[in-house]
Amino acid sequence: MVLKTVLRGMLLIVILGAVGWFLNTTGVDRVFGTAWIDAEVKGNGLTGETLFVAVGALFTAFGLPRQVVCFLGGYAFGLVEGTGVALLASVGGCMGGFVYARFLGRAMVLARYPDRVRRIDAFLRRNPFTMTLVVRLLPVGSNLLTNLAAGISGIQARAFVAGSALGYVPQTIVFVLLGSGLQIDSAFRFGLGIVLFMISTLLGLWIFRRHGRPSP
Repeated sequence: MVLKTVLRGMLLIVILGAVGWFLNTTGVDRVFGTAWIDAEVKGNGLTGETLFVAVGALFTAFGLPRQVVCFLGGYAFGLVEGTGVALLASVGGCMGGFVYARFLGRAMVLARYPDRVRRIDAFLRRNPFTMTLVVRLLPVGSNLLTNLAAGISGIQARAFVAGSALGYVPQTIVFVLLGSGLQIDSAFRFGLGIVLFMISTLLGLWIFRRHGRPSP
């Protein structure tokens, strides 16, 4: 037990050191916005896409709103390609938070967010895939805390990641659309984003009412 604890601590130090090195050498610690996108991502083909996914996953794993990543994905790559890379980044960040909580950060997360973790855990355990899908479709809760709570719980990683990936799709499209700069009226694009967001929310509520209530 002691050896396992020491090894986990050493692994955490190595991970944090690697993250710090990555941020310093790429300059991402200074900005993750349109200026960085223009300089490092746009026009760089597969290299730019890979860098965007890696940085986006890293930032969402540490709590940056995934909506920001989606907006920048639309700005960098347009609607179709931007949706794909933003979704990959979001899922990567989800997996990062989940894995950290499951294998390294259990004690820290429980000590810092005990009540919220218990509530999220109780909700997800009813039906891991369906409840994860509901959480991702509805504009409620914290993406980071959901990832951490799921990692601490005993739910299957496969069900959680699959539910997250599917549930991320509607809002990913919404924010990629807003950032894409498509040659359509900006008011129309904004209105369409609101409509899609409302549809996503209503879909989440419908799924919850149909499948999420506890059995009598």
